[in-house]
Amino acid sequence: MAKRKGKGPTPKAEDRHWHGKRQKARAVKSARRTGTETVGPSGRGKSAAPAPAGGRPAGARRANGEVPELVTGRNPVVEALRAGVPGTALYVMSSTDERVRESIQLAADRRVPLLETGKNELDRLTDGAVHQGIALQVKPYRYAHPDDFLKGTAPLIVAVDGITDPRNLGAIVRSAAAFGASGVVVPERRAAGVTAGAWKSSAGTLATCPVAQATNLTRQLKAYQKAGCFVAGLDAAGGVTVADLELASGPFVLVVGSEGKGLGRLVADTCDMLVTIPMPGKAESLNAGVAAGIALYEVSRLRA
Repeated sequence: MAKRKGKGPTPKAEDRHWHGKRQKARAVKSARRTGTETVGPSGRGKSAAPAPAGGRPAGARRANGEVPELVTGRNPVVEALRAGVPGTALYVMSSTDERVRESIQLAADRRVPLLETGKNELDRLTDGAVHQGIALQVKPYRYAHPDDFLKGTAPLIVAVDGITDPRNLGAIVRSAAAFGASGVVVPERRAAGVTAGAWKSSAGTLATCPVAQATNLTRQLKAYQKAGCFVAGLDAAGGVTVADLELASGPFVLVVGSEGKGLGRLVADTCDMLVTIPMPGKAESLNAGVAAGIALYEVSRLRA
């Protein structure tokens, strides 16, 4: 039987003329699905490097690992700008809404760059969150070092343990600034950090009262003790009231716990003393920010 004459061996897929276009189309499709598509100069979509965990845009991470935060929505954005939250860019789709126009004006007054953008790009930047056509990119906060607060003859330091709500952290910073504290120390992990929410509740005092992160809060409190500070933990079971704590007039660290769990066991054991705020009323506990404010007021009277 005679062999049929063919056209030669079948070429590999990568050798076909359409292979490059198909691969490019697949890459663009995958980028759109995963939210890593950027807009090129021609206005057409092009795939970018995969976005980091948490939905942040691929180009947002800085060399030092900091990632800008995005505040989204008309009311949150305008409130953040009113509170003086430091923004690095304002993304806007249109200026038909009154709150958006106010945000644009506030951003212009603070020299925050205004960037017009489309819905697809804003969806990608916000990782699909409800943005209402506007988003404010917030500058990453640069934390101080805990040892920076030891400067001076009688430093007053506030440490927080178990605070997970940024708004409570902001309120504590506001009280710390009001009563002359050198700064606030927060744990590096499993605790609230300086976010847009913290900036808002601090009423801008984060610009004057620094916050430091401690890798291990217990170890940092021991370091403060070695440096000559008296460390007092605010606790409902404390045996001494804050108003009677005479040692607060020297180098002093006030440790504030969460409203629900209070101070952690290791942190409480590390403190030189546990102090309390007398409450003759029916409330069992105070909000952490309120408790810190009352305690710092009493400490400031003792130090005066």
